[in-house]
Amino acid sequence: MYAIIQTGGKQYKVEEGSVIYVEKLNAEEEATVNFDVVAVGTQGDFVTGDPYVAKASVTGKVLKNGKGKKITVSTYKPKKGEKRKIGHRQPYTKVEIVTVNMD
Repeated sequence: MYAIIQTGGKQYKVEEGSVIYVEKLNAEEEATVNFDVVAVGTQGDFVTGDPYVAKASVTGKVLKNGKGKKITVSTYKPKKGEKRKIGHRQPYTKVEIVTVNMD
């Protein structure tokens, strides 16, 4: 059984035991989080929600909160003597999917 969950404006296909990296969640490590389920699928069956499946639930355990690799962004305006270089590290949350239920 698998589920399509929505978090952080993105959708992820998950199964029990899978580990995903999502946009930073407001949860501590070892905390349990619940996700909105957009669709649920089994071997030959597929159920979609409007917008979410009411009887489905996906529970995950937060493994880690961290930051991604640094990217550098440069801006430059010719003939103005203006240039700058800045960096960005996107925060993320590493989540392990514990259960996928279809009640």
